[in-house]
Amino acid sequence: MKKILAVSGGVDSMVMLDLMLERFPAEELVVATFDHGTRESSKLDADFVAKEVAKNAQIAPALQLQFYRGEAALRAEISEEKAREKRYEFLRKVAFEEKGEIYTAHHLDDLVETVAINLIRGTGWRGLAVLDSAGVRRPFIDGTFGDVFDKRKILEYATSRGMIFRQDPTNTSEKYLRNRVREKTRDLPWSVKMKIYELWQKQVEIKREVDEILEAILPEDLKFERAWFSEMDEKVAMEILRAGLLRAGVTATRPQIREFYQAILTYGNGKKFNLPNDKLVRIGRRDFQLKV
Repeated sequence: MKKILAVSGGVDSMVMLDLMLERFPAEELVVATFDHGTRESSKLDADFVAKEVAKNAQIAPALQLQFYRGEAALRAEISEEKAREKRYEFLRKVAFEEKGEIYTAHHLDDLVETVAINLIRGTGWRGLAVLDSAGVRRPFIDGTFGDVFDKRKILEYATSRGMIFRQDPTNTSEKYLRNRVREKTRDLPWSVKMKIYELWQKQVEIKREVDEILEAILPEDLKFERAWFSEMDEKVAMEILRAGLLRAGVTATRPQIREFYQAILTYGNGKKFNLPNDKLVRIGRRDFQLKV
């Protein structure tokens, strides 16, 4: 299976590329870079990656890599979430064409930051099972490279190899919550980071087990009896509704799912509830159905 390497030109992804070239044949690797168009330097980042891939092939023809470049004209004020969606849309397209898995350079510090951000935002228990998406690998934390890597270990590796890389100027901006959280978490002791890592591993395992159960119990036609939800615990109801909505192609936040749950319990016969993306669901006297 091809390994689609998401390479931005930053130190994390450049080190990932170097380590992958050490461990796997070049014909298994595909480099994919994406220019968001959100800042002037994003094009220079993509140019840098393209030049490094070409230079690598010139130095060692046997290490010539397939290369994909994606571009978008996103506004500078666009949210990190929307930019991430566009990037993954591109990466998944490459993975589909190449019949491969996506590899990203998320490391231990990214994991700690993301868990902290999700706790701040109140995302619930699933917020502890982050960086676990189907078809996406995280070699710095999933055992691909043997050890778990944090930022310090990545920088030490880059220095030892005399590597060059690009620096994203937004990484130091206090405008972004992630950067503010990074300032608070970057100096945590290794032992604390590893405790969070171990907790994350357990949560991922639980999440996968829960998702497997939900997949097995969801009605094929996504038709639900309203009485079910009045008889079950709210947390269980929320998980079932989340899974049903996802199967119907609707991504909703916890507050949106809770509003839907309350509507199921209280709406009168025939009243419609407005789901995200302007999708309507009619709530009947006894049941309702989610449509794909």
